[in-house]
This record gives sequence, C-alpha cells and structure tokens, in this order.
Amino acid sequence: MNKNTNKPKFILLGAAMSTMLLLGACGTKSNSEGADVVNAPPTAGSEENTVAENQPVTSTASPDTNITEPTVADPSKPENTENTPASEKPANTDSEILVVIDQTAKPSEGNSFDFFIEQLPSGFMLAEMQWVSKENLIVNSREEAIQHGGDGEDGFYISGNGQFSGFIYPDSMKGEKGEVVILFKNEQGKELTWKKEITLK
Repeated sequence: MNKNTNKPKFILLGAAMSTMLLLGACGTKSNSEGADVVNAPPTAGSEENTVAENQPVTSTASPDTNITEPTVADPSKPENTENTPASEKPANTDSEILVVIDQTAKPSEGNSFDFFIEQLPSGFMLAEMQWVSKENLIVNSREEAIQHGGDGEDGFYISGNGQFSGFIYPDSMKGEKGEVVILFKNEQGKELTWKKEITLK
C-alpha cells in the first residue's frame, strides 16, 4: 500500500525533472514561416530591467509567434556597458531568450493559449509565470503549473513531461488585454524577465 501512495509523487517528480531538463537545454531554431515575428533589440541605458513589446495580435488562422527579448535584471551591474571590455560583460544576455505564444483556437480545450520557450541562456530555468491585466493578476510558480497540468485547473500549466505549456482561463477573461510575464532564474539568483502584451481570444 505504501508503494501506491508514492507512485503519484514519483510521476510528479519525473515530470518536474523532465521540465527542468527541457527548459535548461539549448534552444532550437524557431520555425517562423507563416507567422508574425517581432524582434525587439534591447536598448543601452534603459531605466527598466525588462522590455515590454506592445504589438497587437492580428492573426486568427495561424499561430501568433511573438518574440520579445528581455533584459537582464541585475541591479549590481552598471546599466551602461558600452565601454566595458568584452571579458567583463555578463556571459548570459537577454538576447538569448526566445519565447513563442500560440493563440490558435482549440475548441476541445476551451480558452487557452500555448507558449514555447525556444531558447534560454545556459543555467537558467523557468521560475514563475504571470498574467497581468487591469482586471486580474494570476501568478503561478513552475511547481503550481506542473500541478495544473495534471489537474486541469485554470492558470498556467505544464504537462506532458514538460512538452506542453500554456495558460487556461475562464470565459469571463475573453477579450482581456494584459501582459504575459515569464521569470527565469539561475542558481546564483540572477533573474531574467520576458514580457509580451496580448489580448486573450
């Protein structure tokens, strides 16, 4: 009987480890054929630690591919690194993050969108996902998202041993405009934040 109670724990542990492996691996080349791609290069001297891309979602027949490059959130580093020798610049840069959001309608799954982390700097892992709007603030840790992937709860989810990730929301949130915020951390506590403004379909 003790073996049966530990079985769900091993499944969740396996899912979490698979997610960590998947998210920590090097990114793959994104297939952007037939999709809208937005690259926003970071600007030196920016006062914010993150970059928010404000692009309207226009495609309804094909997946929306939204790529936004965030900046490194490290207050101990000077913001202006133009005159810093290459050997002193941080190895992990914001341009190494590539996230794709797919809002293709899936009637059998209800209201949701998928997101794919195509590329992530070495050593960084998914830590937290947020939906931020005037009406709602939904924050889920990686562990909560894995749990939602198993039980189908609203909010961010990770399922299929880390193969699928997205956000499930009720009918009342349709048409809501807000930001998807994804936070990544490494073992040293350094954070990278990615943001994208979308309208829920």
